[in-house]
Amino acid sequence: MPDLLLELFSEEIPARMQAKAAEDLRRMVTDKLVDAGLVYEGAKAFATPRRLALTVHGIPARQPDLKQERKGPRVGGAEAAIAGFLKATGLNSIDEAKIQRDPKGDFYIALTEKPGKPAIDVLAEILPMVIRTFPWPKQMRWGEASIKSSALTWVRPLHSIVATFGIETEEPEVVKFDLPGVSIGQTTRGHRFLAPDAFEVRRFDDYVAKLYQAKVVLDPERRKEIILADARQLTFAQGFELVEDAALLDEVSGLVEWPVVLMGSFDADFLSIPDEVIRATIRANQKCFVVRDPRTGKLTNKFILTANIEATDGGAAIVAGNERVIRARLSDAKFFYETDLKTKLEDRLPKFDQIVFHEKLGTQAERIARIVRLVEPLAMLVGANIEHAKRAALLAKADLLTEVVGEFPELQGLIGRYYALAQGEDVAVATASEDHYKPQGPADRVPNDLVSVAVALADKIDTLVGFWAIGEKPTGSKDPFALRRAALGVIRLILENKLRFSLAMAFSRPMAAHAIRMERENISSAIDSLKKVEQTGLADKAVTAAREAVEQELKAEGAGRVIEKYKALAEGVYFDLLAFFADRLKVQLRDQGARHDLVDAVFALGGQDDLLMVVRRVEALGKFLDSDDGKNLLAGTKRANNILTIEEKKDKRSFDGAPDAALFKLDEEKALAKAIAEVGPEASAAVAKEDFAGAMAAMAKLRPAVDAFFDKVKVNDDDAAVRENRLKLLNEIRAATRAVADFSKIQD
Repeated sequence: MPDLLLELFSEEIPARMQAKAAEDLRRMVTDKLVDAGLVYEGAKAFATPRRLALTVHGIPARQPDLKQERKGPRVGGAEAAIAGFLKATGLNSIDEAKIQRDPKGDFYIALTEKPGKPAIDVLAEILPMVIRTFPWPKQMRWGEASIKSSALTWVRPLHSIVATFGIETEEPEVVKFDLPGVSIGQTTRGHRFLAPDAFEVRRFDDYVAKLYQAKVVLDPERRKEIILADARQLTFAQGFELVEDAALLDEVSGLVEWPVVLMGSFDADFLSIPDEVIRATIRANQKCFVVRDPRTGKLTNKFILTANIEATDGGAAIVAGNERVIRARLSDAKFFYETDLKTKLEDRLPKFDQIVFHEKLGTQAERIARIVRLVEPLAMLVGANIEHAKRAALLAKADLLTEVVGEFPELQGLIGRYYALAQGEDVAVATASEDHYKPQGPADRVPNDLVSVAVALADKIDTLVGFWAIGEKPTGSKDPFALRRAALGVIRLILENKLRFSLAMAFSRPMAAHAIRMERENISSAIDSLKKVEQTGLADKAVTAAREAVEQELKAEGAGRVIEKYKALAEGVYFDLLAFFADRLKVQLRDQGARHDLVDAVFALGGQDDLLMVVRRVEALGKFLDSDDGKNLLAGTKRANNILTIEEKKDKRSFDGAPDAALFKLDEEKALAKAIAEVGPEASAAVAKEDFAGAMAAMAKLRPAVDAFFDKVKVNDDDAAVRENRLKLLNEIRAATRAVADFSKIQD
């Protein structure tokens, strides 16, 4: 079957757009082929700085014929309806229509057959449509045609298009279509400098081979392999080691069509700067890789660059040019770093009074104060040094005001660690400056230093409670303040460090702080209003007295109203935020292979805010339900719950209270009551000792009695008293199993 070769040749495409553009081209063309009935065998797209290319192989030579059946008017219907039917279907007379019998009467049916088009004609319709509607993030018009509203737009000026279609053994045909100012045919060009002449291509294999001869490596993965292999070899030959960077490699491979790897150097004096600053400077400004000495693990004064040309001087001029730029950039970085060291971290803190964290949550200074207050009880809970934790919480954000972080925001926290160590802070305090932001994603490291853990928890919990307090929760896919990530961070910090504490207690301090802040804002607003009245000159003694009274109340912080505000916040925040944590925990456990419904079953018991114990209970419950005893007990419990739900709704009452043993008629009732009486306390005692496996083992003893009960006992007995007694017994099953989980939340 024929293959398609498509190349869109343009000026340089930004590296960050290339991978998505190649995938968009493949998706858009193949989707339209399938929609047209042309089911292909395979497709692959490629990108270089100056071209997008696509090969689709195994396309049918033509569309299949399309048979359509169209229902018309009733037999004997109005002449106008029949005439319209004939016109719409292309039938010459109603005699050409079939008659379909129907319970509502006989109807005319038109059977038409639409012959398929040659695939090359379909492509001639598809390709210009794809090009005109291509979803570039940014587009431009160019040339004389750019003033016309119908002018072609593209990410950069589009010069030519290769579009050939045909089978391997024959000369391919050009797919013919028109685009203003763009030549369409079989002609392309190679490397801009090394092989600028035009040449013709036929099909994909021929295209790839000729491009390579013209100094263009089409496949971005192959370009990355070349860069990485050459860089490793070049550094190894000098006794060094490449610092690999996957994101930078992706970007660099999108900047060159013919990668040539070279090594440059910079003054060794710059190695006094932290390695991360050197790397960020060289990476951001020159897209170069840094090199380390494997014996020390420290950076050396070498760097790796990737040129797009085989220079006649072996690349000496290219290396020299990069060295000049890197020298200047490192000089700036060294100046920033040394300037920062002249000011202590705590001396920067007053500037936070002027920086708003969020208009409804106050300044950065207020936020830092909240974190310092919150970290003290958290440090006690996790076993961290309290004074170190408070000091770390105070200084952790200070590096946001440094010159280096202003230049390289991605270094926040890490630079704070360097500056804290430089001014003689304890190692734990310095480490927390960097680690309190962690983990920032599922693959990020979780800190295990206890001071860092306490500060990280305080930072994230204050953020979550604060945004919940002002009603800025994530909605749908929108999460502008990364609150889902913060909650997952808290969960991972707790679980991976095996921490035991109540989320309710952790939420209480930030909620109290926000209650005070809200009340203070209300009182301040009242004072401002009274001052404005005084300033008019019309105020009497009563207004002045009122202002003074309000100011006095502000000084006392309105304690009574703060308590009421706290209660309101707690009601509106705690349970909703706990449900949010439950959802995030389900995501975390699902990624680890656990069942999310088991998390629901445990949280449904209420008061479950010790996440480590929730997870342990879920794990034990999962193992229990994998056993035959667990599966059968679940089925019996769900059956009991379903019967109870129906009967409670019918009788408009619940069946609480202990069943009356005198009303038991059958041995199975007595056996079940006895089993519940034994198992309930045993399971509860095991849960109290946090022996969840023991609790599940106790629950397993219910299984034979429950099975026998449902096998022999009719719950809805004709005797109303017996029926009620048996429903109370079912309620006892439900109550007993709730010692470990709400079984009604568990899916079958």
